[in-house]
Amino acid sequence: MYERYVKRLLDVLFSAVLLALLWPAMAVVALLIRLETPGPAIFKQKRYGKDKKFFYIYKFRTMRMDAPRDVDTNRFHDAENYITPLGRILRRYSVDELPQLINILRGDMSFIGPRPALWNQYDLMEWRDRLGASGVRPGLSGWAQVNGRDRLGSDLEKKATLDAQYAKNISLRFDLKCLLWTFIKVVNHQDIEEGGEDRS
Repeated sequence: MYERYVKRLLDVLFSAVLLALLWPAMAVVALLIRLETPGPAIFKQKRYGKDKKFFYIYKFRTMRMDAPRDVDTNRFHDAENYITPLGRILRRYSVDELPQLINILRGDMSFIGPRPALWNQYDLMEWRDRLGASGVRPGLSGWAQVNGRDRLGSDLEKKATLDAQYAKNISLRFDLKCLLWTFIKVVNHQDIEEGGEDRS
């Protein structure tokens, strides 16, 4: 009941409220990005969604336009060289993730779930398939994120195992626990390393 109906209802409600409240600040961020470097303010990237269906994730652009695209940043070791000064601030406080509220409202994502893998992260998706974690709507944050985030690095089995633990135990209590730990880690800037899984 919770996973099928209540979770989606809460996603729609809270993403709509947050977008209504935050759109002026998001508009300012978008303007600052456009003024700092040439190129669009919003970066979109093809990702795996629920049941391995593709969608485009939205983020505020934090890198120059000449940065490599669709590269698993575990293998993107010189990412720091492409990050803009403003982008460094946005990433530090996870402000670059705010446009994903649109993805949540549209139904591409949820607030909590496995982080959506890049379309070419076949190895990670193979582990998720094997452990039963690919049938869950991806999230803005998730159990793997609050248990290591970027520090998990290339340990795909560990990430997929944590994702599977979430997929098998979805509940309001579990989601609230993930949200609380996400807030704590963002405020304290924990487990963030340039070149980590989701810093592409």
